[in-house]
Amino acid sequence: MDKRSGENSGDAHAFAVHRREKSTKKSVLIGDRVANWTITVGGLLVIVAVITIMVFLVSVAMPLASGGNVEEHRVYTLDTAKRVAWLNADEYNTMAIRVTADGSSSAFHVPTGTAVASTQFDFATRATAVGGILTRDQVAFGFADGSVRFGGVDFDVAVRLAEDLPVPREPLNETDSIFGDTVYRLLNTGDYRAISPNWWVNPPEQVSEHAIIAIDYRVGGTTERPTRSFVTVDAVGVARVSRAVVQRNLMTGAETVRLTSTTLPTLPEGTDVTRVLMNSAADRVIIATAVGTLYRYDLRNFNNPVLAETTRAFDESVAITAMDFLNAEHALVVGGSNGAVDVFFRLEAPDAGTTDGQQMVRARAHENQGTPVIGIAVAQRKKAMVTLGADGSAWVRYSTAERTLFKLQRDSDPDVDAALMLMPRMDGLLLADDAGAVDAWRFYFPHPETTLRALFGKLWYEGYPEPTYTWQSSSGTDVFEPKYSLVPLIFGTLKATVYALLFAVPIALLGAIYTSEFLHRKVRATVKPVMEMMESLPTVVLGFVAALVLAPIVEEWIAAVLLAFVSIPMGLMLGAFSWQMLPPKVALRLGGVPKFFFMILSIFVFGYVAYRLGPAFERLLFYGDFKAWVNGDVGTGMPFLFLIGFPLSFMLVTWGFGRGWGHRWRLMLRERRRDQAGRLDFARWIVFLLAASGLSLGLSALLTVAGYDPRGGVIDTYSQRNALVVGFVMGFAVIPNIYTLAEDALNSVPSHLRAASLAAGATPWQTAMWVILPVAASGVFSAVMIGMGRAVGETMIVVMAAGNTPILDWNIFSGLRTLSANIAVELPEAVKDSTLYRTLFLAALTLFVMTFVINTLAELVRQRFRKRAFQL
Repeated sequence: MDKRSGENSGDAHAFAVHRREKSTKKSVLIGDRVANWTITVGGLLVIVAVITIMVFLVSVAMPLASGGNVEEHRVYTLDTAKRVAWLNADEYNTMAIRVTADGSSSAFHVPTGTAVASTQFDFATRATAVGGILTRDQVAFGFADGSVRFGGVDFDVAVRLAEDLPVPREPLNETDSIFGDTVYRLLNTGDYRAISPNWWVNPPEQVSEHAIIAIDYRVGGTTERPTRSFVTVDAVGVARVSRAVVQRNLMTGAETVRLTSTTLPTLPEGTDVTRVLMNSAADRVIIATAVGTLYRYDLRNFNNPVLAETTRAFDESVAITAMDFLNAEHALVVGGSNGAVDVFFRLEAPDAGTTDGQQMVRARAHENQGTPVIGIAVAQRKKAMVTLGADGSAWVRYSTAERTLFKLQRDSDPDVDAALMLMPRMDGLLLADDAGAVDAWRFYFPHPETTLRALFGKLWYEGYPEPTYTWQSSSGTDVFEPKYSLVPLIFGTLKATVYALLFAVPIALLGAIYTSEFLHRKVRATVKPVMEMMESLPTVVLGFVAALVLAPIVEEWIAAVLLAFVSIPMGLMLGAFSWQMLPPKVALRLGGVPKFFFMILSIFVFGYVAYRLGPAFERLLFYGDFKAWVNGDVGTGMPFLFLIGFPLSFMLVTWGFGRGWGHRWRLMLRERRRDQAGRLDFARWIVFLLAASGLSLGLSALLTVAGYDPRGGVIDTYSQRNALVVGFVMGFAVIPNIYTLAEDALNSVPSHLRAASLAAGATPWQTAMWVILPVAASGVFSAVMIGMGRAVGETMIVVMAAGNTPILDWNIFSGLRTLSANIAVELPEAVKDSTLYRTLFLAALTLFVMTFVINTLAELVRQRFRKRAFQL
C-alpha cells in the first residue's frame, strides 16, 4: 500500500510538472484589445461619416427653404415732374431711362439718382397710351390725333480696360464714375463696364381718326424677316391690329416693309377699355374693361378676326384695373379693384362654348393685396411680377409657386401715378412717379421657385390642363417655367425597384433554397462561386448591354419574351414530373451534375420554344400586333386578364383541391411505386392546368363584358427603353446579392433541425419550407432588403436603359427616371449654388432618407423574425 501510495505520489508530481500553463499570453491580450478598439473606432467613424454626409446634404439643400431680404431702398427726386410713360433699366442696376408723356427722356444713375443725360423726342402732342415688349427696350406711343410712333429705349454696354478710360471722371459712388453720358463701373477683374443710353423714335404712323386710348406692341419673326405688330383701341372703341413684316437684305442692310391691318369685331357700345394685350405671334388679342370683362380675339386668320370668348375675370362689382402677360405669354395676370391678383390659362375644353374650343381658366389665385391693384410689371426671365396697390404697396410675387416674396411700401406719395418695373435679373424694383420721385429697391431672393408644395405637391404649370407633379429643370429659352417636383423621381425610384425585385426575388430565393437543400454538393461548390462572381459585373456594362442589345431584342420579340414567362416555368415543371416518373435507380444514378445539366438544358429548350412560338402567341392573344394592342387600337383587354388571372386561378384550384382531397390524394400516392405516383401526379397537374385555364378564361370574359380594360394602367403604350428592360437587367444585378446572403442564412440553420424533420417523415421540400426557412427568415429577409437597397441606389442601369422620362406611370412598358439617375444626369450641368444644383442635393437627401427609413423598418422586421426563430 505504501508502494502504491508512493507511485501515485510520483505520478501526481509528474502531472504537476508537465501541466500546461493556463494563463493567456500578453501578446494575445494586447492583440485582442487592439482589435476591440479598432473595431469600435471603425464603427464610430462609419457612423460619423454617415452623419457627416447627411449634414452636408442638409447644408447644401437648406437654402431652398430660406427666404430673401431687401438689401437697399433708396428714394430720391429727379429734376422733371411730368407724367411717366415708360421706364427701363439695364440689367446691372446701373442706369435707368424715364420717358414722359411729352417725349422728355432722361437717363439717371440708379443707385444715386444722378442725372446722366437727357433728350427730347419731337412729340407734337402728349402720348395718350403706351405699350412695349417684354425686354422694355422697344416701345410704342399712341397719341390723341390717332397716330402711333415707335421708339427704342436701350443701353450700349461695353467692357473697357482701365487705361482706355477717359479722365477726369466724376465719381458717383464706390464703384461707379461718370464721363459725359457714360457711366463706368469697376469690375472684380479690374476692368470697367461702360454703359450709356441709346434712345430713338420713328416718324408717326396714322392708324385712326380718334385718340388712341390703349396700345400694345410686340416684335417677333427672324433676323432676316422680323415682324412688328401692334394693337390699338381708339376713343370710340374701335380696335385695330397692324402687322409690319420687314424683309431685310443681309448683304446690303436694306429693308422692305409690308404693312397690313385689320379691324377687330366691334365692342359693345360704351365699353370702358382699361388695357389691351397682344401676344408676339399677333394671333391673339385680349381687351380688359372696367366692368371686369375680358374679350379674347382669335387672329389666326388675320383677315377675318373673330371674338373667340367673352368671360368675366371677377364678380360684376370688381373692375379689371391692371393686366399683363407673364413671360412666354401663356399666362395672363389680372389685377382687380378688390385687390385680387389672379392668373388665367388658355386651355382646350370640349364644352368651352367658344369659337376655337379654348377658354380662359383661372389657374392661380395669389394673395389678395387688400387695395385696388393699379399696376403690374412682369419679370423678363422668371415667372415673377410686381403688383402696385393704390395705397403705395408694391408686392413682389412668384407666380408658379403662388408665393409673395416681398411686401414693399413706396416712400413717395401713393396718390401720385407711377410707372414701375422689375430689374431684368429680378434683383431689384424701380418705381418712378409723375412728381419726379423715384423708389429704388435692391433685394435678394435666390430660390423663389422652391416651396414645399413645389417640391412635393401639385402645381398648375403653364400649358398643362390641370395641376400635376412634374420634373423639367431646363429648356432652351429664358421664358421657361422650371418644374422641380421630386415626386416623379421618387415614384420612378420605387417603380424601378418594384419591377426589379419582382424579377429578382423569386429567382434568387428559390435558387438559394434549391442550392442549400436540394443541389448536389459537387454542383453547389461550382454554382455558388459563379453566382458570387456575377456581383462583380460593372453596372455600366449591364446598362450598356440593356440599352443597345436587350432593349431592341425585347421590342422586336416582345410576344416571345412574354411567352417565355410561361413556357420556361412550364418546361421546368414538365422536367420535374418526368424526373419523378423515372425508376428510382436511374434517378439516383443521374442525380447531381447530370440532373443540373438537364435543368439548364430545359431552360434553353423552352426558351427557344417561346422564341419559335412568339409570332403565333402574338396572333392568338394580341390580334397579331402587340404594340397596337397595348395602345388600345385593336382588341380588348381580355388576353392580358387571362394571363394575369391564370396563376391566381391555378393557386385557387390547388387550394380547393388541397382543402378537399389533398390528404387522401397524398395517402394514395404513398401506396404507389415512385414512377406510378409520378404519372398520377403529372395527370393531376394537367387537370389543374386545364381547370385553371377555364377559370381564368371565364373570369377575364366576365370582366371584359363588365367593361374593365387593364390597358391604360400597368399595361399601356410601348416604349423601347422601359421598366420591363430595367427589371430584367437590374434584377440580374440584384440576384447575386440576394442569392448569396439568403443561401448563407439557410446553410447556417443547425443541421439537427433538418435531420429531425426528415426523421419525422417530412419530405425535403416540407423540411425546407416549414423548418429551415422559418428559422433563417431573419437572414433571408435581410438579403431581400439589401437587394432592395442596391436597387434603390442603382444609377447606371436606369440612366442607360430606362429612357429617363420622369413620369407618374406604373406602365411596365414605359420609361422612368430615378433619383440617383437624375442626379447623375443633371448635376454635371447644374450651376453651383443654383436652384437646380441645390434641388439635386435635396434629391440626394431624399434618397438618403428613403434608404434610412427602409433599412430601419427592415431591421425592426428582422429582429421580429429572429425572436420567432429563437422560439422554434
